[in-house]
Amino acid sequence: MSIKIKTAEEIEKLRIAGQLAAEVLDMIEPFVVPGVTTGELNERIHKHITEVQDGIPATLGYHGFPASSCISINQVVCHGIPGPKKLKKGDIVNIDVTVIKDGYHGDTSRMFEVGDVKPYAARLNKVARECLWLGIEQVKPDATLYDVALAIQNHAEANNYTVVKEYCGHGIGAEFHEEPQVLHYAAEELKDIVLKEGMVFTIEPMINMGKADIKLLPDNWTVVTKDRKLTAQWEHTLVVTKDGYEIFTLRKDEKPFLP
Repeated sequence: MSIKIKTAEEIEKLRIAGQLAAEVLDMIEPFVVPGVTTGELNERIHKHITEVQDGIPATLGYHGFPASSCISINQVVCHGIPGPKKLKKGDIVNIDVTVIKDGYHGDTSRMFEVGDVKPYAARLNKVARECLWLGIEQVKPDATLYDVALAIQNHAEANNYTVVKEYCGHGIGAEFHEEPQVLHYAAEELKDIVLKEGMVFTIEPMINMGKADIKLLPDNWTVVTKDRKLTAQWEHTLVVTKDGYEIFTLRKDEKPFLP
């Protein structure tokens, strides 16, 4: 496994790309309301990235993906394709965006609640967000990806949720997906991946209300929970610093979200 250690110049480019990705999620928030279609949200995202930020939406055309964002509703784990579906009150929605700027990628996602949601849905969103931050808090030189994954898995399971195993975080830089694979469950092989200053990767746990089993739909993109129960995901891109971490995709006024 060849994990790239980023230079100071690369880190600055990744910082800029990450800030742009975070800005997209702040921009779209007022529009995530009942009655809007996921296609309309995607169109706003596309225009903002290309016209306002002078960036490139990384997902558009990536292995044939047809949109500038992934929008995943309720039981959709990831890679939801925007289209004519309208959001309705009570939905929980993940919007995942990746901006390319000056050749480097910024990747982030967050959950949105459409109107008033059921308490069990709000709780899932909250715990999934806590899982992300508990994972982030483990990041420092000489820690391992096992430490990150164990913190995530323990918190999810303590709340009677499960962690999706088939999809994971990843190294990121000039390439969208680089080594290492950042698993969110405590796999033994993660003990061998020691964090070093200058490593850049995403943490993006997918937390299910029911079982961890998932299913790929016939469009070959959309992934859903097999039992059709709710799922939630939050994602940040970060770099290992000499004494901890720096999050590139921190949104405006966002603070650590720990239990």
